[in-house]
Amino acid sequence: MNKKILKALNEQLNRELFSAYLYLSMAAYFERENLEGFAKWMKIQAQEELEHAMKFFDFINERGGKVVLEKLDKPKTDWKSPLEAFEDAYEHEKFISKNIHDIYKLAEKLNDYPTKVFLHWFIDEQVEEEDQTLKIVEILRKIGKSAGALYHLDHRLSKRKEE
Repeated sequence: MNKKILKALNEQLNRELFSAYLYLSMAAYFERENLEGFAKWMKIQAQEELEHAMKFFDFINERGGKVVLEKLDKPKTDWKSPLEAFEDAYEHEKFISKNIHDIYKLAEKLNDYPTKVFLHWFIDEQVEEEDQTLKIVEILRKIGKSAGALYHLDHRLSKRKEE
């Protein structure tokens, strides 16, 4: 495997691990705020991010590359509101999408067809990730300071099923 691709894939693997760490931190915040549905949603999101990381882990190994795990930065632990937390989640998903697109462009430039095919799943997944978080951001913006509406959304988010 090309060294530039290997480096980019390892960086993304570590970004996916950080994503899980960030969403777990958000789950802890929501639990402190007694928003159990929001917390459940974020715990499931953290688990998905670990699964994404493992896809990169396995792909690197299948291609004969060396997996390099890096130290993870400490994630943010406090937010002013559920809206701020979900705005951060949405921005983070856009950041992840950009990085996946950059790896895809690199694979295209280097004619690395296996990596391009591998990344197609992530490109589709990121459309879904951005859409889900943005919809919650938009609902939270509409809710404003309505406690009743917030608890209704909390109940709705508690229905999220693990995939």
